[in-house]
Amino acid sequence: MTQTAAPSAEAAAPGCRAGCGGCCIAPSISSPIPGMPNGKPAGVRCVQLDDDNLCKLFGTPQRPTVCGDFDFDHELCGDSREEALRLIGEWERLT
Repeated sequence: MTQTAAPSAEAAAPGCRAGCGGCCIAPSISSPIPGMPNGKPAGVRCVQLDDDNLCKLFGTPQRPTVCGDFDFDHELCGDSREEALRLIGEWERLT
């Protein structure tokens, strides 16, 4: 019997592009994040993103609820990382 690796936590989100990180850069986050006790402003990279743009807190209780609630939506995330940053940034400016 051949064993296969379990899918990564990042791959578990349908449609989400591993390594995108748009939702961890473009929006402001007002709740505390480990390493960013006052949250983060829009356009600022979260300190919990690793060099591959993957969340270091994914699947842990330390991950802020707002981050866990953010799901892939093609209208918001578009077809590429660049489009996600642009679209999420636009929504941020409008709200």
